[in-house]
This record gives sequence, C-alpha cells and structure tokens, in this order.
Amino acid sequence: MPMNFVKEITWRGMMHDVMPGTEEHLMEEMRAAYIGFDPTADSLHIGNLVPIMLLAHFQRSGHKPVALVGGATGMIGDPSGKSSERNLLDEATLRHNQDCVRKQLSQFLDFSSGEKNDAILVNNYDWMKEFSFLDFIRDVGKHITVNYMMSKDSVKNRISGEDTEGMSFTEFTYQLVQGYDFVHLYRNQSCTLQMGGSDQWGNITTGTELIRRIGNGKGYALTCPLITKSDGSKFGKSEGGNIWLDPNRTSPYKFYQYWLNTSDEDAEKYIKIFTFLDQKTIEELITEHGKEPHLRLLQKRLAEEVTITVHSKEDFENAVKASNVLFGKSTASDFRSLNEATFLDIFEGVPQAEIERADVDAGLDMIAALAAKTGFLNSNGEARRALKENSISVNKEKVGEDYLISESDLINNKFVILNKGKRNTYILRVV
Repeated sequence: MPMNFVKEITWRGMMHDVMPGTEEHLMEEMRAAYIGFDPTADSLHIGNLVPIMLLAHFQRSGHKPVALVGGATGMIGDPSGKSSERNLLDEATLRHNQDCVRKQLSQFLDFSSGEKNDAILVNNYDWMKEFSFLDFIRDVGKHITVNYMMSKDSVKNRISGEDTEGMSFTEFTYQLVQGYDFVHLYRNQSCTLQMGGSDQWGNITTGTELIRRIGNGKGYALTCPLITKSDGSKFGKSEGGNIWLDPNRTSPYKFYQYWLNTSDEDAEKYIKIFTFLDQKTIEELITEHGKEPHLRLLQKRLAEEVTITVHSKEDFENAVKASNVLFGKSTASDFRSLNEATFLDIFEGVPQAEIERADVDAGLDMIAALAAKTGFLNSNGEARRALKENSISVNKEKVGEDYLISESDLINNKFVILNKGKRNTYILRVV
C-alpha cells in the first residue's frame, strides 16, 4: 500500500486546495500524477522547486510522477497570474529547453530505477502538433462552454484588470489545451491526478471536467500554495533576478548564500518544503535553533540540504569554504583553493583596480598598491599611516611599508586581496 502522500505534504505546509476523495484515491494503489513545467527557459528556477518537491514526495510515497514539459502550451502562453502575453518559442529552442529541464528534474526524480513508479517526462507538443484546429474545436472545445471558461479567475483577472490590454483568443484557449493534456495522460498513462501551484486550480479543474465529459472518468486535482517571504518580497528573486537551478546562471555559491540568508521565520517554513528531512528531525532542528538563534542552525541546514540536492556535495563544500573565506578567519592558501568564478562571486561589488603585470614582475610597492596606482586610499600619506599602524594585509597576511607584491602573491595568477583593517577590502586585478 502506498504511503499517505496527502498527509506528508500537509504537515510540510505544501497543501492549498485538494479535490474531495483525492487522499482515499491515492491510498488504494499506485497512481500516476502530473505537473506541467514551463519550457520557455533552459533552466528551472527555485520558484519551480515547490511543484518539483511535490512530484518527488509523490514518487517517494510509492506513486508514479509524470513531468510534463509544455512545448505546445509554451507556444501559447498561460494567462494565470500574468498581465501580458509571453514570447513564443520555436520548436528547436523548446526541445533544447526540455533536455535541460529533464537533467535538472533527475536530481529529484528517479527516471531509470526499473521500478513501476519510475518518473517519466512528456512533452504536450508531441500529441498537439498533429491536432488540427477543426478537430480540436470539434472533439474538445464543444464540451466546455464559454460561460465555464469565463468563470475562471485567471480569465476574469485578465479581462477586468485595469492595467491590462485584455487577453487574446490564443491565451483564452490555454485552459482547453491544458485540460486536454490531462485527458491525454488519463487515457495513455492512467494519470488520474494533476498537481500545480494554487494559481493553476482553474486550469486543472477544467481538465477534470474534460475527463468527466470526454473520457467518462474521474480526475483529481491538488494544488500547493504560492510561496512568499515574510517581508513581503517575492520568493526566488534576488537583486540579480531569478535564482536559477543551472550553475551557469546562478553559481552554487550564490545559490547557497540565498538560502543561508533566509530569515528565521522563513527558514522554519522552507526547511519543511524544500528538504526531504523527516518531521522529527525538523522539529528537533527548530527547537535547537530557538535556543541559540544566532548560530543560524536552521539556515545552515536548509542551505546544505538544498544545495546538495540541486548541485552536489562538492559544490556545497566549496560554497561553505567560500563563505568561510569571506566571513571567517581565512589564509592565503584558502583563497588559492577557490576557482576564479567563485572568487569573483565572493568579491562581487568590492572595489577593484587594474595594474600592469610588468608592475608585479618588478615588485609593486605598497604605497603604489594602496594609493598611487589604485586610488584605494586617498593619499600616499594615508597609505603610509595605515602601514605604520599595522592595519594593512595582503591576502589576509599583515605587511609593512617595505613589502613588495610579486607574482607569488597572485591568486588564480591574476588577483591580490588587500585589506585595511577588518572592514575595507580591495582587489587588485593584474592585466
């Protein structure tokens, strides 16, 4: 008998709406459920993590997860929660994006264990591309009234919104296309449940209605809440935009830092949603964190679990090392252990100056490094005073006025870290 999936996601705070009878339906035997993913980028972002975790818990409960890449719907655009149409993509781009999405999903879902509940990835373009417009409006469109479609919040909000231009017929038909996906998967994959974010409830229930009217069957619906941050800002965003799962778009270090910088209130919520830790372990962590919140035990464990799952243990360890280098007691050898990408991530926004390699080859004196050639300090006199006060470090090691920066000081053969006291950091970049 399967584990109780509904009970599992409910204690984790991942339940928003569920159709009556869903829990009993899932407890009877192994079932298949699907969630659709937008393929308009070659990477998912952490805003997608809640539905991904839903599918992962579904599989861990003994059921079969189906990840649907919306190649066809990606060519249309979903009106839910949006105020304008999205850009439409060509098939080659969509196929590339699908391959990237599958790779990322495989960090969470097992596609190849050989078990009955192996995950599968499907693309609705494969069954929609041969479906003519006339066939679609005859075989699908006639079963749903315009009144029914107009009653959906995603449609009403777009039509009645003050700052929108309304919605096109293309987007109006989106719920029919998504609804037909459910019918197709019901017939071909015995898929009886569709899940998604709470903004998808209208589209999902259109699918259950089509299953009833076209397939003479019973489909079920379940949605998870849209995650928000306690300060009211949007979850999954940073100053640089989305936090992506692709390490080339968001480095593992920045990814780790995002979770590490979570507030106490959010960390207590997120650790239930975004990790596979069991209830007892999480409750113990919350209790321990409450005793010594300054140690940030929740944030550290949250960042560890999510970074390892999305990236790898090695990426997590490198991110911790990088964090310790920046905020802890670090040595020149610690800096030299970082690759260039991580080094640049750590010191993003730190004042930098370029110096000629010839200057380093000849031996760059500290006055030039601090003031004359860089302007880090306001004058040569200020540089001399700082050196006499023993407040200047090169790669975290104290130096005096007679020190010369040479090739042996270069990190990744091009960087030198200068510090004045604990708070002022500067980077020399050799060109």
